Amino acid sequence: MISITSLQLDAWMAAFFYPLTRILALFASAPLWSSAAMPRRTRLILALAVTIGLAPSLPVMPDIAPASTEGLWILAQQFLIGLGMGFSMRIVYLAIDLAGSYIGFQMGLGFATFYDPTSASQTGVMAEFMGLMALLAFLSINGHLMYVATLSQSFVAIPVGATPLGSGSWLNVAELGSKIFSGGLLLALPVIVALIITNIALGVLTRAAPQLNLFAVGFPLTLMGGFLALGLALNYLSRPMLAVFEFGLSAMLGFAQPR
Repeated sequence: MISITSLQLDAWMAAFFYPLTRILALFASAPLWSSAAMPRRTRLILALAVTIGLAPSLPVMPDIAPASTEGLWILAQQFLIGLGMGFSMRIVYLAIDLAGSYIGFQMGLGFATFYDPTSASQTGVMAEFMGLMALLAFLSINGHLMYVATLSQSFVAIPVGATPLGSGSWLNVAELGSKIFSGGLLLALPVIVALIITNIALGVLTRAAPQLNLFAVGFPLTLMGGFLALGLALNYLSRPMLAVFEFGLSAMLGFAQPR
């Protein structure tokens, strides 16, 4: 007759629920997984499947019952770690949306917005275009599998335990906000430079021929020039986007500091 003691049951629950809490929090906050287009039931099933697949290869979990006071503290900490990891990737990913906003403003498409059901807000056309291109590029390099690999590494880099994170951990997440502006500007710089040159040429043309209607001539030119520059720049944006994704994945592991 097979007998199961309460200590064995607690160990099995700890080996499953501690990783599951971190993975669920990541799926609720990270780009791609947290999209409103993905049903919550699907996210839950994916989190359960990833946990079942990773649990045998993870380090030994603390021998603490999840239902105890200390176990609840560990669960809460794993939830915060998962949120921090997902938010770190989201902050870096927003740089691509900001690059689209920069390009849209320079092209004169800052007013062109539409309702995006995935974010439940009005989104600029160029920002949405850049976001979709980045998402397709992320999936083409198996970014969803990189999420799983990073999750597996996180349990080694940020072990499960009752020790709280260092005070500088959340400061690191806040400092990642600077990457939104610097990364977005660098991604949009080729198109912005091309449009600045176009605007300078229009200014010289207006001084040479004041009778020209700048609004009637300038808007179509900047629009066509922007699309032309963007089409040429798309061939060279893969490497900068890959660098942004790599930085985001490393930030998911690097934000946490031990006390």
